[in-house]
Amino acid sequence: MSEDTVPGATHRTVLLDEAVDALAIDDVRRDGVFVDGTFGRGGHSRLILSRLSPRGRLLAFDKDPQAVEVAAGLAQGDARFAIAHQSFATMDEALAARGMGQVDGVLLDLGISSPQVDQAERGFSFRADGPLDMRMDTTRGMAASEWLATETQDNLEKVIREYGEERFAFQIAKAIVAHRAIEPIVSTRQLAALVAGAVKTREKGKDPATRTFQAVRIFINKELEDLETGLTQAYARLAPFGRLVVISFHSLEDRIVKRFLASKASVPQPDRRLPIRAADLPQPKMKLLSKMKPGEAEIAANPRARSAVMRSAMRLPEGVAA
Repeated sequence: MSEDTVPGATHRTVLLDEAVDALAIDDVRRDGVFVDGTFGRGGHSRLILSRLSPRGRLLAFDKDPQAVEVAAGLAQGDARFAIAHQSFATMDEALAARGMGQVDGVLLDLGISSPQVDQAERGFSFRADGPLDMRMDTTRGMAASEWLATETQDNLEKVIREYGEERFAFQIAKAIVAHRAIEPIVSTRQLAALVAGAVKTREKGKDPATRTFQAVRIFINKELEDLETGLTQAYARLAPFGRLVVISFHSLEDRIVKRFLASKASVPQPDRRLPIRAADLPQPKMKLLSKMKPGEAEIAANPRARSAVMRSAMRLPEGVAA
Protein backbone atom coordinates (compact mmCIF):
# COMPACT_ATOMS: atom_id res chain seq x y z
CA MET A 1 0.00 0.00 0.00
CA SER A 2 1.35 3.42 -0.86
CA GLU A 3 0.83 6.77 0.84
CA ASP A 4 0.82 10.03 -1.13
CA THR A 5 0.51 13.30 0.71
CA VAL A 6 -0.54 16.87 0.09
CA PRO A 7 -0.66 19.59 2.74
CA GLY A 8 -3.19 18.62 5.39
CA ALA A 9 -4.23 15.33 3.79
CA THR A 10 -3.08 11.75 3.39
CA HIS A 11 -4.21 9.37 0.69
CA ARG A 12 -3.79 5.61 0.76
CA THR A 13 -4.10 3.96 -2.62
CA VAL A 14 -6.56 1.07 -2.37
CA LEU A 15 -5.55 -2.28 -3.90
CA LEU A 16 -2.35 -0.69 -5.20
CA ASP A 17 -0.30 -3.77 -6.10
CA GLU A 18 -3.31 -5.90 -7.01
CA ALA A 19 -4.65 -3.37 -9.51
CA VAL A 20 -1.32 -2.83 -11.25
CA ASP A 21 -0.62 -6.57 -11.25
CA ALA A 22 -3.96 -7.05 -13.02
CA LEU A 23 -2.73 -4.83 -15.88
CA ALA A 24 -0.14 -7.57 -16.59
CA ILE A 25 2.77 -5.28 -17.47
CA ASP A 26 5.09 -8.14 -18.37
CA ASP A 27 8.20 -8.33 -20.55
CA VAL A 28 6.11 -8.17 -23.72
CA ARG A 29 3.98 -5.21 -22.61
CA ARG A 30 6.58 -3.06 -20.85
CA ASP A 31 6.86 -0.96 -24.02
CA GLY A 32 3.08 -0.47 -24.15
CA VAL A 33 0.64 2.39 -23.68
CA PHE A 34 -1.46 2.50 -20.50
CA VAL A 35 -4.17 4.75 -19.07
CA ASP A 36 -4.74 5.67 -15.41
CA GLY A 37 -8.23 7.13 -15.55
CA THR A 38 -8.12 8.57 -12.02
CA PHE A 39 -4.68 9.88 -10.99
CA GLY A 40 -5.68 10.91 -7.45
CA ARG A 41 -2.33 11.36 -5.74
CA GLY A 42 -0.48 9.10 -8.15
CA GLY A 43 -0.11 5.81 -6.29
CA HIS A 44 -1.19 3.64 -9.22
CA SER A 45 0.52 5.85 -11.81
CA ARG A 46 3.89 5.71 -10.06
CA LEU A 47 3.77 1.94 -9.75
CA ILE A 48 2.78 1.57 -13.42
CA LEU A 49 5.70 3.79 -14.45
CA SER A 50 8.08 1.70 -12.35
CA ARG A 51 7.14 -1.34 -14.44
CA LEU A 52 7.24 0.31 -17.88
CA SER A 53 10.34 0.36 -20.06
CA PRO A 54 11.85 3.67 -21.28
CA ARG A 55 9.63 3.28 -24.35
CA GLY A 56 6.39 2.78 -22.44
CA ARG A 57 3.82 5.55 -22.07
CA LEU A 58 1.19 6.41 -19.48
CA LEU A 59 -1.64 8.91 -19.85
CA ALA A 60 -3.48 9.85 -16.65
CA PHE A 61 -6.71 11.77 -16.11
CA ASP A 62 -8.14 13.71 -13.20
CA LYS A 63 -10.82 16.37 -12.76
CA ASP A 64 -9.32 17.71 -9.54
CA PRO A 65 -6.94 20.69 -9.96
CA GLN A 66 -4.97 19.63 -6.87
CA ALA A 67 -4.42 16.15 -8.31
CA VAL A 68 -3.41 17.65 -11.65
CA GLU A 69 -0.86 19.86 -9.88
CA VAL A 70 0.73 16.79 -8.28
CA ALA A 71 0.70 14.99 -11.63
CA ALA A 72 2.29 17.94 -13.42
CA GLY A 73 5.31 17.61 -11.14
CA LEU A 74 5.58 13.94 -12.05
CA ALA A 75 5.26 14.74 -15.76
CA GLN A 76 8.13 17.23 -15.58
CA GLY A 77 10.45 14.50 -14.38
CA ASP A 78 9.27 11.64 -16.59
CA ALA A 79 8.78 12.05 -20.35
CA ARG A 80 6.79 8.80 -20.48
CA PHE A 81 3.97 10.36 -18.45
CA ALA A 82 1.28 12.91 -19.33
CA ILE A 83 -1.70 14.24 -17.38
CA ALA A 84 -5.05 15.45 -18.76
CA HIS A 85 -7.16 17.79 -16.61
CA GLN A 86 -10.30 16.07 -17.80
CA SER A 87 -12.65 13.22 -16.99
CA PHE A 88 -11.67 9.79 -18.25
CA ALA A 89 -14.91 9.99 -20.22
CA THR A 90 -12.86 12.08 -22.70
CA MET A 91 -10.35 9.25 -23.13
CA ASP A 92 -10.88 8.79 -26.84
CA GLU A 93 -10.38 12.47 -27.61
CA ALA A 94 -7.36 12.82 -25.30
CA LEU A 95 -5.58 9.77 -26.72
CA ALA A 96 -6.17 10.93 -30.28
CA ALA A 97 -4.83 14.41 -29.47
CA ARG A 98 -1.57 12.83 -28.28
CA GLY A 99 -1.20 10.50 -31.24
CA MET A 100 -1.98 7.40 -29.19
CA GLY A 101 -3.98 4.62 -30.80
CA GLN A 102 -4.67 1.33 -29.07
CA VAL A 103 -3.73 0.92 -25.43
CA ASP A 104 -2.53 -2.11 -23.51
CA GLY A 105 -4.37 -1.42 -20.28
CA VAL A 106 -6.82 0.93 -18.59
CA LEU A 107 -7.19 1.36 -14.82
CA LEU A 108 -10.16 3.20 -13.30
CA ASP A 109 -10.11 3.83 -9.53
CA LEU A 110 -13.53 5.37 -8.94
CA GLY A 111 -15.00 7.63 -6.28
CA ILE A 112 -13.30 10.36 -4.28
CA SER A 113 -9.86 10.44 -2.68
CA SER A 114 -9.04 10.92 0.99
CA PRO A 115 -7.71 14.48 0.44
CA GLN A 116 -11.03 15.47 -1.12
CA VAL A 117 -12.96 14.03 1.82
CA ASP A 118 -10.63 15.39 4.50
CA GLN A 119 -10.48 18.98 3.25
CA ALA A 120 -13.56 20.65 4.72
CA GLU A 121 -13.48 23.44 2.12
CA ARG A 122 -14.25 20.91 -0.63
CA GLY A 123 -17.67 20.19 0.89
CA PHE A 124 -17.65 16.42 0.38
CA SER A 125 -17.96 15.42 4.03
CA PHE A 126 -20.59 16.00 6.69
CA ARG A 127 -18.04 15.35 9.45
CA ALA A 128 -16.60 18.89 9.32
CA ASP A 129 -18.40 22.09 8.45
CA GLY A 130 -17.49 23.71 5.16
CA PRO A 131 -18.96 25.30 2.04
CA LEU A 132 -21.34 22.95 0.22
CA ASP A 133 -19.35 22.60 -3.01
CA MET A 134 -18.73 18.89 -3.82
CA ARG A 135 -17.23 19.55 -7.25
CA MET A 136 -14.25 17.37 -8.11
CA ASP A 137 -13.27 20.05 -10.62
CA THR A 138 -13.57 23.35 -8.78
CA THR A 139 -12.81 25.32 -11.97
CA ARG A 140 -16.09 24.53 -13.70
CA GLY A 141 -19.66 23.39 -13.18
CA MET A 142 -22.32 24.06 -10.56
CA ALA A 143 -21.61 23.72 -6.83
CA ALA A 144 -23.95 21.55 -4.75
CA SER A 145 -25.30 24.63 -2.93
CA GLU A 146 -26.35 26.20 -6.25
CA TRP A 147 -28.10 23.02 -7.35
CA LEU A 148 -29.95 22.60 -4.05
CA ALA A 149 -31.14 26.21 -4.32
CA THR A 150 -32.76 25.78 -7.72
CA GLU A 151 -33.76 22.15 -8.32
CA THR A 152 -37.39 21.05 -8.08
CA GLN A 153 -38.49 18.91 -5.17
CA ASP A 154 -39.35 16.03 -7.52
CA ASN A 155 -35.86 16.02 -9.04
CA LEU A 156 -34.20 16.34 -5.64
CA GLU A 157 -36.14 13.30 -4.49
CA LYS A 158 -35.26 11.36 -7.64
CA VAL A 159 -31.52 12.03 -7.32
CA ILE A 160 -31.41 11.22 -3.60
CA ARG A 161 -33.39 8.02 -4.11
CA GLU A 162 -31.58 6.76 -7.22
CA TYR A 163 -28.00 7.84 -6.51
CA GLY A 164 -28.12 7.50 -2.74
CA GLU A 165 -30.50 4.52 -2.55
CA GLU A 166 -32.15 6.50 0.25
CA ARG A 167 -35.63 5.33 1.29
CA PHE A 168 -36.40 8.67 2.97
CA ALA A 169 -35.70 10.63 -0.23
CA PHE A 170 -39.16 12.23 -0.28
CA GLN A 171 -38.87 13.51 3.29
CA ILE A 172 -35.33 14.83 2.70
CA ALA A 173 -36.27 16.63 -0.53
CA LYS A 174 -39.30 18.18 1.17
CA ALA A 175 -37.12 19.39 4.06
CA ILE A 176 -34.59 20.94 1.66
CA VAL A 177 -37.26 22.87 -0.22
CA ALA A 178 -38.87 24.08 3.01
CA HIS A 179 -35.56 25.22 4.50
CA ARG A 180 -34.28 27.02 1.42
CA ALA A 181 -37.44 29.16 1.44
CA ILE A 182 -36.21 30.53 4.78
CA GLU A 183 -32.46 30.69 4.14
CA PRO A 184 -29.96 29.33 1.58
CA ILE A 185 -28.37 25.93 2.26
CA VAL A 186 -24.70 26.77 1.85
CA SER A 187 -22.79 24.57 4.33
CA THR A 188 -22.26 20.87 4.87
CA ARG A 189 -23.45 21.19 8.47
CA GLN A 190 -26.77 22.70 7.33
CA LEU A 191 -27.45 19.88 4.88
CA ALA A 192 -26.41 17.18 7.34
CA ALA A 193 -28.73 18.62 10.02
CA LEU A 194 -31.64 18.78 7.57
CA VAL A 195 -31.15 15.16 6.59
CA ALA A 196 -30.80 14.04 10.21
CA GLY A 197 -34.15 15.65 10.98
CA ALA A 198 -35.87 14.01 8.01
CA VAL A 199 -34.50 10.47 8.38
CA LYS A 200 -36.74 8.56 10.79
CA THR A 201 -34.55 5.53 11.40
CA ARG A 202 -30.79 5.29 11.18
CA GLU A 203 -28.59 2.49 9.88
CA LYS A 204 -26.30 1.12 12.58
CA GLY A 205 -22.87 2.67 12.38
CA LYS A 206 -23.79 5.04 9.53
CA ASP A 207 -24.52 8.75 9.72
CA PRO A 208 -28.02 9.55 8.38
CA ALA A 209 -26.48 12.04 5.91
CA THR A 210 -24.23 9.44 4.24
CA ARG A 211 -26.58 8.44 1.43
CA THR A 212 -27.71 11.99 0.64
CA PHE A 213 -24.16 13.32 0.45
CA GLN A 214 -23.24 10.41 -1.82
CA ALA A 215 -26.21 11.10 -4.08
CA VAL A 216 -25.54 14.83 -4.43
CA ARG A 217 -21.83 14.26 -5.08
CA ILE A 218 -22.49 11.64 -7.76
CA PHE A 219 -25.03 13.86 -9.48
CA ILE A 220 -22.97 17.07 -9.36
CA ASN A 221 -19.93 15.32 -10.85
CA LYS A 222 -21.85 13.16 -13.37
CA GLU A 223 -19.97 10.17 -12.03
CA LEU A 224 -22.22 7.41 -13.35
CA GLU A 225 -22.58 8.99 -16.79
CA ASP A 226 -18.79 9.38 -16.99
CA LEU A 227 -18.33 5.76 -15.92
CA GLU A 228 -20.60 4.42 -18.65
CA THR A 229 -18.91 6.57 -21.30
CA GLY A 230 -15.43 5.78 -19.99
CA LEU A 231 -16.01 2.02 -20.03
CA THR A 232 -17.21 2.17 -23.63
CA GLN A 233 -14.23 4.25 -24.73
CA ALA A 234 -11.75 2.11 -22.79
CA TYR A 235 -13.05 -1.05 -24.43
CA ALA A 236 -12.88 0.53 -27.88
CA ARG A 237 -9.25 1.54 -27.33
CA LEU A 238 -8.00 -1.73 -25.85
CA ALA A 239 -5.60 -3.71 -28.00
CA PRO A 240 -6.04 -7.51 -28.23
CA PHE A 241 -5.19 -9.02 -24.83
CA GLY A 242 -5.38 -5.51 -23.30
CA ARG A 243 -6.61 -5.34 -19.71
CA LEU A 244 -9.41 -3.29 -18.17
CA VAL A 245 -9.25 -2.95 -14.37
CA VAL A 246 -11.90 -1.07 -12.36
CA ILE A 247 -12.07 -0.40 -8.62
CA SER A 248 -15.49 0.74 -7.39
CA PHE A 249 -16.66 1.77 -3.94
CA HIS A 250 -20.43 1.46 -3.95
CA SER A 251 -23.07 -0.75 -5.48
CA LEU A 252 -24.22 1.70 -8.17
CA GLU A 253 -20.73 1.86 -9.69
CA ASP A 254 -20.05 -1.84 -9.33
CA ARG A 255 -23.38 -2.73 -10.91
CA ILE A 256 -22.54 -0.68 -14.02
CA VAL A 257 -19.07 -2.25 -14.26
CA LYS A 258 -20.38 -5.77 -13.73
CA ARG A 259 -23.08 -5.42 -16.38
CA PHE A 260 -20.72 -3.83 -18.90
CA LEU A 261 -18.10 -6.56 -18.57
CA ALA A 262 -20.75 -9.28 -18.64
CA SER A 263 -22.18 -7.84 -21.87
CA LYS A 264 -18.76 -8.11 -23.52
CA ALA A 265 -17.96 -11.54 -22.11
CA SER A 266 -21.22 -13.21 -23.14
CA VAL A 267 -22.80 -13.93 -26.51
CA PRO A 268 -26.37 -14.62 -27.62
CA GLN A 269 -27.15 -18.31 -27.65
CA PRO A 270 -28.19 -19.51 -31.14
CA ASP A 271 -31.20 -21.70 -31.75
CA ARG A 272 -29.93 -25.26 -31.25
CA ARG A 273 -32.26 -26.47 -33.96
CA LEU A 274 -30.40 -24.49 -36.62
CA PRO A 275 -27.46 -26.06 -38.48
CA ILE A 276 -24.71 -23.59 -37.47
CA ARG A 277 -21.03 -24.51 -37.70
CA ALA A 278 -18.88 -23.96 -34.62
CA ALA A 279 -16.70 -21.55 -36.61
CA ASP A 280 -19.74 -19.37 -37.31
CA LEU A 281 -20.86 -19.08 -33.70
CA PRO A 282 -20.54 -15.60 -32.17
CA GLN A 283 -17.53 -15.21 -29.90
CA PRO A 284 -17.20 -13.18 -26.70
CA LYS A 285 -15.26 -9.91 -26.93
CA MET A 286 -13.76 -10.01 -23.44
CA LYS A 287 -12.70 -12.59 -20.91
CA LEU A 288 -13.56 -11.97 -17.25
CA LEU A 289 -10.43 -12.41 -15.14
CA SER A 290 -11.06 -11.64 -11.49
CA LYS A 291 -13.17 -10.05 -8.80
CA MET A 292 -11.27 -9.00 -5.69
CA LYS A 293 -11.78 -7.15 -2.41
CA PRO A 294 -9.18 -5.74 0.00
CA GLY A 295 -7.87 -8.11 2.63
CA GLU A 296 -8.25 -7.74 6.38
CA ALA A 297 -4.82 -6.15 6.80
CA GLU A 298 -5.53 -3.42 4.22
CA ILE A 299 -8.95 -2.67 5.71
CA ALA A 300 -7.42 -2.44 9.19
CA ALA A 301 -4.83 0.05 7.93
CA ASN A 302 -7.31 1.95 5.76
CA PRO A 303 -10.98 1.54 6.80
CA ARG A 304 -12.11 3.45 3.68
CA ALA A 305 -11.00 0.44 1.62
CA ARG A 306 -13.74 -1.72 3.16
CA SER A 307 -16.29 -1.21 0.39
CA ALA A 308 -13.87 -1.50 -2.55
CA VAL A 309 -14.44 -4.10 -5.27
CA MET A 310 -11.97 -4.63 -8.11
CA ARG A 311 -12.97 -6.31 -11.36
CA SER A 312 -10.66 -7.07 -14.28
CA ALA A 313 -11.15 -8.35 -17.80
CA MET A 314 -9.12 -8.89 -20.97
CA ARG A 315 -10.05 -7.96 -24.53
CA LEU A 316 -10.02 -10.96 -26.84
CA PRO A 317 -8.78 -10.89 -30.42
CA GLU A 318 -11.34 -11.55 -33.13
CA GLY A 319 -12.15 -15.23 -33.42
CA VAL A 320 -10.61 -16.24 -30.07
CA ALA A 321 -12.92 -17.93 -27.60
CA ALA A 322 -12.79 -17.05 -23.91
